[in-house]
Amino acid sequence: MAGRRQQVPMMQPQVIVLKEGTDTSQGVPQLLSNISACLAICDTIRTTLGPRGMDKLIVDSQRRVTISNDGATIMKLLEVVQPAARTLVDIARAQDAEVGDGTTSVVLLAGELLKEVKDYVEEGVSSQVIIKGFRKAADLAINRIKELAVSVDRSDKAKFRDLLEKCAATSMNSKLIGSQREFFTKMVVDAVMRLDQDELNEDMIGIKKIPGGAMQDSILVDGVAFKKSFSYAGFEQQPKSLDSPKIVCLNVELELRAEKDNAEVRVDKVSEYQAIVDAEWKIIFDKLDSIVATGANVVLSRLPIGDLATQYFADRNIFCAGRVTKDDLDRVCEATGCHTQSTTTGLTAKHLGTCERFEERQIGGQRFNLFKGCPEAKTCTIVLRGGAEQFIDEVERSLHDSIMIVRRAVKNQNVVAGGGAIEMELSRYLREEARQIEGKQQLIISAFAKALEIIPRQLCENAGFDTTDFITQLRARHAQDPERFKWYGVDIEEEEVSDMFAKFVWEPALVKSNAILSAVEAACLILSVDETVTSQQSQDPMASGQPAMPARGGRGMPMMGR
Repeated sequence: MAGRRQQVPMMQPQVIVLKEGTDTSQGVPQLLSNISACLAICDTIRTTLGPRGMDKLIVDSQRRVTISNDGATIMKLLEVVQPAARTLVDIARAQDAEVGDGTTSVVLLAGELLKEVKDYVEEGVSSQVIIKGFRKAADLAINRIKELAVSVDRSDKAKFRDLLEKCAATSMNSKLIGSQREFFTKMVVDAVMRLDQDELNEDMIGIKKIPGGAMQDSILVDGVAFKKSFSYAGFEQQPKSLDSPKIVCLNVELELRAEKDNAEVRVDKVSEYQAIVDAEWKIIFDKLDSIVATGANVVLSRLPIGDLATQYFADRNIFCAGRVTKDDLDRVCEATGCHTQSTTTGLTAKHLGTCERFEERQIGGQRFNLFKGCPEAKTCTIVLRGGAEQFIDEVERSLHDSIMIVRRAVKNQNVVAGGGAIEMELSRYLREEARQIEGKQQLIISAFAKALEIIPRQLCENAGFDTTDFITQLRARHAQDPERFKWYGVDIEEEEVSDMFAKFVWEPALVKSNAILSAVEAACLILSVDETVTSQQSQDPMASGQPAMPARGGRGMPMMGR
């Protein structure tokens, strides 16, 4: 009909939900972008795995240099900003806090899981299907580890100590101190066995670093050792060694303090001023007298001990040290049985602690106070020596990992073989289980099994071996006779495939279980994210604390076309 009006479609109003400038990325491209970011992180620390792993030299924003091959340390210093990739940083820290070792392995495993399923994501397989398959594979793997784990009877002390030393040595293989692992293995096991076996608080193991000397000059002090604090005149007259000393720990300041700024005291006579001075001296002498009256001959305080108190104690053959750190003072209290007092009022002999011997000794270029033979000894101190400061820092990180591993071995006596043996056995087991499962889950579990091979593969690659040759040998051995060859892995020393359990390359089963669970949780978390919303930073100059620029051209609008 000619007169009929042509209907114009009505425009839908645009609804703005997010602030202008907000970046939104969603769908499969966003998921693939997150996976690629995680793989880039894995490539960074891939070469640090194993006894032949390389170190990373990292210079932070304040130009501090760190040399390390510890996965958690590297991940922390990388300052990752990509939101999804930060998940890998979190699992490395969690692994370090929970079991102490396996931080590089957990990141590599999480990255390899994502890499294996990346093709499935591109083909349109639902993330929920992949997540379900990962969780099922993780349950199968954890149960298999429990079946394979070998337990050592703690009642046989010789065998149990041997277990602890083997676990400590395995954790040191990939560290900077690997060449001296026999020396440090005994030190670490001795340190852990001196702790309270119920609590096993690693904070009670003090580690002090002194540049200079060789690694073999490091010592383990059965008790507490800390660096001599700042001292006043009269310190050299104090005793430098005491047998069966009485020790008092204080949180009290023992020095005459100047008046505060703008303090004003009005006096009419000189005698009134002298009375004020005498009162100050009486207060501090009363404190000193009450300490001496207890019979203490070693006085430690978190707060300063001034020159007057230092000379007072020196005249009475008493050792004193002020400005002792809280950690050192707490460990002295734990070892000697005393309690930190915040006042000298009512101080008696029952508040004192004791030890067999106290001495001040020169170690390297520094003087240390040593408390040995403590009756309540649930603490000890490792004094580390070495050439460069960065070298000693890396030794400290290596010992921390070994201490955590030995702690876990004490609590949980189940061990498995290292060198990629347990990963290859789990891979074989999951492949067989996957064949009995129908649907897409079979593909996901098979991908999980292949991802586990990243550990032995990377060990070979870092050692310079033929990766394909070694992996195929391991697959064949584990498939031929699973019971006989279940502990076969990569022997770095002999450059061959051999029984790693017989070679005493042992690790706590908890390390592997925790690494698999953490890696799976991280992979599932990344796969479950399908959209990233990034808010634009505020462009308001007042929001950043900067004053707005003054307008130009006076009050009116700028004139155009002049």
